[in-house]
Amino acid sequence: MIRHGRWLVFCLLCQTAVAAEPDPLNSPQWEAMHTRFLNGEPYTFDSKVTVEAPPEAEDSLNVPIALRVTDLQGIQEMRVFADLNPLPHVLNFRPKTIAPNLAFRMKLQQGSPVRVAVKTADGLWHVGGTYVEAAGGGCTLPSLGTSSGDWSKTLGQVSANVWKHPDNNRLRIRVMHPMDTGLASGIPTFHIENLNVKDAQGQVLAELDLYEPISENPMLSLDVGKNTTFTLEGRDNNGNKIAAEVTP
Repeated sequence: MIRHGRWLVFCLLCQTAVAAEPDPLNSPQWEAMHTRFLNGEPYTFDSKVTVEAPPEAEDSLNVPIALRVTDLQGIQEMRVFADLNPLPHVLNFRPKTIAPNLAFRMKLQQGSPVRVAVKTADGLWHVGGTYVEAAGGGCTLPSLGTSSGDWSKTLGQVSANVWKHPDNNRLRIRVMHPMDTGLASGIPTFHIENLNVKDAQGQVLAELDLYEPISENPMLSLDVGKNTTFTLEGRDNNGNKIAAEVTP
């Protein structure tokens, strides 16, 4: 009777086990990425989550990436990573009251899948991605600002524009910062850590955590609904603050 009970439990476990989905990008590092960035939690590769990028990077220091999510509710967080980069973690994006769309530029050391994983309120990660070929060198070269020695004169300066559209305004932010990866000889890690975007009433529209692979002088574009006035707040890993107001 005991042996039969054990067999029944074993069968139930077999029935409830879920086989891992095959990686559409066939990356040798996918399982490591799943463990590291998704905490080994349930996921699905989802066409509702897309990453737009050139198939080949013309400039490994500035690879344009655009994220777009459609028809997903209850988004908690979006995590962007590049499987084969020496520093794979690119950014985290938490859209609070705006559309879950974001464009930016990043560094790629070599050809790699670039992915975004979107966690919804039910605890499931929805994963999209694309493969970008790169000639190399994007993460191990010093920034131009660091090389010239001029970075301190403009550090933390913000420029921004708002493009008005009938349904969804577009905010583009540029923050002057060398964004050094720490992989160039003799140059330590120096990058923006976080940036919050608030509306005119001080309500947080979006939170961003930025990491070393973001390109020098980060340029970020967000869909911000009807908002036209913003406050930006953030800091880098050395404690330097970023603060600016964007008005029409």
